Amino acid sequence: MITAYMAGISTGYEGEDIEIRYSIYNGQELIRKDSVFKDYKKPAVVGPASMLALLKELEEFNGEEITVIANDPALNELVRGTSTTQNRDVLKMAGMLKKKLAEFSPGVTLKDVSQDKEELAKWDEELK
Repeated sequence: MITAYMAGISTGYEGEDIEIRYSIYNGQELIRKDSVFKDYKKPAVVGPASMLALLKELEEFNGEEITVIANDPALNELVRGTSTTQNRDVLKMAGMLKKKLAEFSPGVTLKDVSQDKEELAKWDEELK
């Protein structure tokens, strides 16, 4: 089973790069841990853009059970289809994300840890 911890970090200033941090584990074994910078994205689409970047890294594990752990309730709503946003940019990114998620078999599970203090602490530690 593949477990990936992910965080998309936007800056407070327009025009600056976003940072995407992730750690990928196969069981208990660390496979990859990285922090990459991508071109500026509006803060509302940083979560979906980060997830898309992570999914590109996870393509080699297609066919395995994958769980992505994130501290992003808005991203969780977009993936589940329960978001009520009307923001065009967010809806466009959500469509791209759903299309990419459909390419994975048996699928990718997104776990939001924002409400669980212990899981949130572990998520934070994995991305330092």
